[in-house]
Amino acid sequence: AMESERECRVLSIQSHVVRGYVGNKAATFPLQVLGFEVDTVNSVQFSNHTGYAHWKGQVLNSDELHELYEGLKLNKVNRYDYVLTGYTRDTSFLAMVVDIVQELKQQNSNLVYVCDPVMGDKWNGEGSMYVPKDLLPVYRDKVVPVADIITPNQFEAELLTGRKIQTEKEALEVMDMLHAMGPETVVITSSDLQAPLGNDYLIALGSHRKTKADGTKVTQRIRVESPKVDAVFVGTGDLFAAMLLAWTHKHPNNLKVACEKTVSAMQHVLQRTIKSAKAQAGEGNKPNSAQLELRMVQSKKDIENPEIIVKATVL
Repeated sequence: AMESERECRVLSIQSHVVRGYVGNKAATFPLQVLGFEVDTVNSVQFSNHTGYAHWKGQVLNSDELHELYEGLKLNKVNRYDYVLTGYTRDTSFLAMVVDIVQELKQQNSNLVYVCDPVMGDKWNGEGSMYVPKDLLPVYRDKVVPVADIITPNQFEAELLTGRKIQTEKEALEVMDMLHAMGPETVVITSSDLQAPLGNDYLIALGSHRKTKADGTKVTQRIRVESPKVDAVFVGTGDLFAAMLLAWTHKHPNNLKVACEKTVSAMQHVLQRTIKSAKAQAGEGNKPNSAQLELRMVQSKKDIENPEIIVKATVL
């Protein structure tokens, strides 16, 4: 059936690395494998991700982003079905992204903007931001209101709403607050909530709110518990957002199935990566950044057609 559909085009504005898989390098391959045309703007070009001992490269500024967009516009090829964005460090760059998204939505009112509002995370229960603080108001007041799908972690959801999450009930309330800010799909990609399956599991929560023809709103909420993987990977959030984009496109009113396929594919990729990294590092050695790069190409079949190994619970 894919052949008969009009080609689906994604504008992905993310970082690029020469070696490894983060940002556009983590998002492009899965989207292409799943049948999407992907147009990439590389917000930075680095030799590798910044978790390595060394990294070198260039950063694209907001004027240069605007210039690239102008080129597309002059050729009248600025019609997109999706925009995807992730890690950004600069407020003016982020503001320019918002301008571009708004203009693209004028071109195509059905455009879906998938935004991963990357700001920080929790370590041992303590949250901290790893982007400049002045990005928070831009995300909260400008970006989230034009986004259709957002994928914050628990800490980012707390930052955006100004509410702490201690229980699943509070998490659902926070997701409702996020819906009220604009997005119709909210996925809290990871949390420190207690998983019913036990401490070896990580909880993600999803909420999809749609407005019926008569104006009433219906909300589908789900919980996904996935086995914790004992390693620090880079690029997993970027891969998650890209696959969620693809699977929500293929299952537009079934967040449960979209999340099951996304999280299951993630598990396949991470398991393959950790196995391979441990083999490379050798018995008793901790794998390094280079060895822990996602096994993306090797996981092509799992990305295309993931065996469902993680089930979602409808709440």
